[in-house]
Amino acid sequence: MLQRGWYYYDFLVITGDAYVDHPSFGTAIISRVLEAEGYRVAILAQPNWRELSSFTDMGRPRYGVFINGGNIDSMVAHYTAARKRRHDDAYSPGNRAGLRPDRATIVYANKVREAFGDIPIVIGGLEASLRRFAHYDYWEDKVRRSILLDAQADLLTYGMGERATRQLAALLAAGTPAAEITAVKGTCFLTKDPSVCAFPAVTVASYETVTRDKRAYAAANLVEYDEHDPIRGRAVIQPHGDRYLIANPPAMPLDTQELDEVAELPYLREPHPVYDTMGGVPAIEEVRFSVTHNRGCFGACKFCSLAFHQGRMVTSRSHESILREVTALTQHPGFKGYIHDVGGPTANFRRPSCQKQRKHGLCKHRDCLAPTPCPNLDADHTDYLLLLRKLREIPGIKKIFIRSGIRFDYLLQDKNGEFFADLVKHHISGQLKVAPEHCVGHVLDAMGKPHIGTYEKFREKYQRLNQKYGKNQYLVPYLMSSHPGCTLDDAIAMAQWINKTGRQPEQVQDFYPTPGTLSTCMYYTGLDPRTMQPVYIPKSPHEKELQRALLQWKRPEKRRLVMEALHKAGREDLIGYGPQCLLRPSKAAAPAKPAAGKRGQSTAPAHKKGKSPTRPGRGPRRKHR
Repeated sequence: MLQRGWYYYDFLVITGDAYVDHPSFGTAIISRVLEAEGYRVAILAQPNWRELSSFTDMGRPRYGVFINGGNIDSMVAHYTAARKRRHDDAYSPGNRAGLRPDRATIVYANKVREAFGDIPIVIGGLEASLRRFAHYDYWEDKVRRSILLDAQADLLTYGMGERATRQLAALLAAGTPAAEITAVKGTCFLTKDPSVCAFPAVTVASYETVTRDKRAYAAANLVEYDEHDPIRGRAVIQPHGDRYLIANPPAMPLDTQELDEVAELPYLREPHPVYDTMGGVPAIEEVRFSVTHNRGCFGACKFCSLAFHQGRMVTSRSHESILREVTALTQHPGFKGYIHDVGGPTANFRRPSCQKQRKHGLCKHRDCLAPTPCPNLDADHTDYLLLLRKLREIPGIKKIFIRSGIRFDYLLQDKNGEFFADLVKHHISGQLKVAPEHCVGHVLDAMGKPHIGTYEKFREKYQRLNQKYGKNQYLVPYLMSSHPGCTLDDAIAMAQWINKTGRQPEQVQDFYPTPGTLSTCMYYTGLDPRTMQPVYIPKSPHEKELQRALLQWKRPEKRRLVMEALHKAGREDLIGYGPQCLLRPSKAAAPAKPAAGKRGQSTAPAHKKGKSPTRPGRGPRRKHR
């Protein structure tokens, strides 16, 4: 401020992350958008929340304070799915944990209220977006009220906040009291008079009701999910005590020209230099030479927060904008010729899933891809294919990888095989990661994923293309344990499927109940909100540990848990020496050598359930990559 000759500034932006001036970080985008509107913006990154002076050092902003907890929910940043404290934080300097508080948005907002009194406070980012309604909180194992109340904030922005932020900034700068700002799409506010709602609205069960009635919680969660549509969505009203939370309909996604403008603001694409002596900010490494070409995802996985934050309507940047960005990256002193990703929430989405969406929005109670693709699905990779081909021609580019998610079921629906061929020939860095997640039908239905036969068709075609083009590239499946609907028997079936494929997964994601998602609703209520039918929930930490171990059954340190799980499920048939077995018996239970007898006879015990005898000694040798 002193170097710029500023004796005042307009807006303070506070974040739970270290400051990285790159368009993959929400704080950078919002701050640059405000700057482009002509405002003076001060950024306060990871303030010491224990000291009030950390919030007052730059003085009081003229118009207001925007607050986010960081690129991810602060509780997810701090705790594993087993509720164990993490020892690192990629969004902090030197990968250090503990530089932000638990529930960062609430803590920062309360400190700002203490420091500046009645100044307008707007909370946003992923943490606020997913917690805008009464929500189940996994870490406290209870339903919490809207974050807007606990933060003592005036307004909340949800989703991708550029439109709402511009409108709010203009209103606040014009002197409009925060209490009178009630008609901005993509925002939430509290009122004692619900009639001030400026849009058609639907009312869901109150915070008090959803706290004591799980069916009411499930019904409310489904409405909140369904109304998150910028075209057909209505405002959602939820009473909290003597006040009403009003969530206005979502803002329209930015169109292509607007996305280009936001992407090409003057980011320095690096962490602030103050972090250089602290070990840097690790989160920049994956995105420094990556490009985001789209927003939104109509994949609609029920455990994913994207549908409830960015939304399901896909929009994308122009070829010209992306070409300019990649060309500029080739001039970066650290660039070695490799673009790590040209992706987004789902890399191979560059258009709405069907033409109907542009006018009517996305369908209620119908997913575009699962359990089977919608007949109206318009699967076409032509535009993405042309973009990648143009990027490959830029001087200085050696290779362009696609590392963000590929939706394999969408790819298979494209009858033109050019993109799949180009993907295999040019855009894989040794292995392609995709997400079948599970192999059991009813578990996949709960997840909103296609059945495993679709993945197996994709795998077969992927292998054929690799053989055709002389490539030796692996396919790495992302798998998830303990999702609602998954029993111990289902986890065992998954282990058997992994055994059959002959490739042990390196990483397994244990289901993590994050606020707002339909899967989290299932976890809390034991009901599928889409059908109101009961769903089995693996809740105990030990059962979750057993299910996770089964998906990594070859690891020696998992043997005890896998053995326990097989005995518990009555699946001792999977303990033995046959190719279908998961574990060899313990040494104490190893079969004795067969007694001498006639040639060709064996005294080895027959396998249970009338199956053929197992071979004594070591099982058949198998190749594992």
